[in-house]
Amino acid sequence: MTKDQMIYLLIFLVVSMCVIIVLLVRKRRLLPLPMDEMEGHDFEYYCADLLRYNGYEDVEVTKGSGDFGVDILMSKGEVTYAVQCKCYDKPIGVKAVQEVYAGKDYYERMIGVVMTNQYFTQPARELASRLRVILWDRDRLKNLADSVEM
Repeated sequence: MTKDQMIYLLIFLVVSMCVIIVLLVRKRRLLPLPMDEMEGHDFEYYCADLLRYNGYEDVEVTKGSGDFGVDILMSKGEVTYAVQCKCYDKPIGVKAVQEVYAGKDYYERMIGVVMTNQYFTQPARELASRLRVILWDRDRLKNLADSVEM
């Protein structure tokens, strides 16, 4: 084998290993978590418990229907929050951001948050940035859950 062939083989092996690592990380990221099996209202209570255990105060789940796009009300120190929870099997779009943005004002809260067991679409991330809505995806929820024993 020539020197050039050895270099090409080495490059091929390094690139192959990188691709394998990326695929394994993506697969691990999408493994089902217990929250993925929950119904909507159960997910709201699960999120409320996560928030309580992570230092949020006055955590209250709103009524199921007619909640004006807000599932949880809470505070931390002087800051008040309105939270929309979405337990879906696909990425979360702009509608959830719009709902919590409107609900935040209805409940006279300072900050709107969308929590989900999934990830957000690019348009949802762009709108949230523009409206100053905080997005907590499955990684953030997993970190909150890992920080406490429930």
